[in-house]
Amino acid sequence: MKSLVLLFSLIFSLAFCQSARQEAPESYVIETITMPEGLTAEVAALEFLPDGRLVAAFMRGEIMIFDPQKNEWKLFATGLQEPLGMLVVSESELLVMQLPELTRIKDTDGDGMADSYETVYDGFGMTGNYHEFVYGPVKDKEGNLYIALNSSSSGGGIAEEVRGELNMDGKGQGRAMFSVVPYRGWVMKITPEGEVMPFASGFRSPNGLLIDDHNRLLVTDNQGDWVGSSHLYCVREGNFYGHPASLVWDKNWHNGNPFEWPVDSLNNLREKPTVIFPHNVIANSPTQPIVIRDGMHMDHFKGQLIVGEMNTERLVRVMLEEVGGVLQGAVTPFIDGQGLRKGNNRLAIAPDGSLWVGQSDHGWLGDRGIQKITATNKVPFDVKDIKLNKDGFDLTFTKGFSIPKGTDLSSWLKIKKYHYHYHAKYGSDRVDEQEVVVKGFKSRSGNTKLSLQLDEISEGSIYEITIDSLHAKGQQDTLMNKIVAYTVKKAK
Repeated sequence: MKSLVLLFSLIFSLAFCQSARQEAPESYVIETITMPEGLTAEVAALEFLPDGRLVAAFMRGEIMIFDPQKNEWKLFATGLQEPLGMLVVSESELLVMQLPELTRIKDTDGDGMADSYETVYDGFGMTGNYHEFVYGPVKDKEGNLYIALNSSSSGGGIAEEVRGELNMDGKGQGRAMFSVVPYRGWVMKITPEGEVMPFASGFRSPNGLLIDDHNRLLVTDNQGDWVGSSHLYCVREGNFYGHPASLVWDKNWHNGNPFEWPVDSLNNLREKPTVIFPHNVIANSPTQPIVIRDGMHMDHFKGQLIVGEMNTERLVRVMLEEVGGVLQGAVTPFIDGQGLRKGNNRLAIAPDGSLWVGQSDHGWLGDRGIQKITATNKVPFDVKDIKLNKDGFDLTFTKGFSIPKGTDLSSWLKIKKYHYHYHAKYGSDRVDEQEVVVKGFKSRSGNTKLSLQLDEISEGSIYEITIDSLHAKGQQDTLMNKIVAYTVKKAK
């Protein structure tokens, strides 16, 4: 009888353990927010008010406020045109970047509805081209605002009447995006005193601006002509970032149509990307970056970036470092699937640390609506960070790892390097792609760090590292994201 009781106890214990494993919490919980009935929920901008309510702008022109405590939506403003950027000034005042202008919107009488619309800046050109989106504003520590102006699309025309000076030297042939009115393809700076100045040129579709914790302006740009694969830039005043069209609006440019300039000359003129998002591997259409901060329950990734991605059910994580005064780094998936939808256009962090994602399919591949992502107390087994060393790379993991026994290195770790063409053609194949031999490796710091020794590090190359069959030490957890791609601008 005693042995029978022990047998049943063992069976119950095994069943309980199996159930506990099956019901263990995921690292991230994704919830879908119910949207107002009848709304075309193409999310264009997303921010939080100081009191914790969410402000959402939609491509068809509405701005609505959502109270998470009451699960209630209220209309705040209407009649806007593609408001793709927003900055909260107070609970009753917003700066909104809509297609024709930067607008200050206020609720002056406290009834919860906007009643004051004031033009802050509308001094940029418009041709009526469907692709002349505008982004921002973001604000630096000195109070300067930054906005970005999309280049115009070869898939759309130029109206008979345009706003601003017309300069056809800003138009190339074929599928080239163009800039025939000021300041298409530029980032603009607006001082606290209201002075507006062209800040940096050379952008194609800069659908993501961020002032990071170091007061740096970071901007994403999307793959296309002159952009072999999507980029993240650290943008500095006066620099040119690659797309030729906007050069015609540079006061120092006196060379006619920039599309007729030699490619090598343009390549020498441009500032190279801080990070490249490998196409069809990491991201095809990156959007807004945000900084992982205190209170998000992601201290293992604190200070890194999360970037939206339009074309897949994915958010991307960016790890940056300075090497010899040059900012560069790596990208890896952050969340893949798990209930996340496509069209991840705008990101915002709530006061409680949850991450809210606004989705859109407005002429793009995507979905509609808003999802909320909450990190649980389960730390994922993932690449925590990657640093360049003199001989290769140091990868740090969120947990100690177990190297597969009885296998050689090549069976669970592969590295290849390549780069992309800088050319007028839409996108680029991988160039000079080759396998990289790992000469040796060492595990350090209680098997939380993996140091890889390579033959050499080539500046200008992307190193794509794939790690498979690696488990958390003493656990069944496999690596959550198996690909890391590091852009080497400068070697050590």
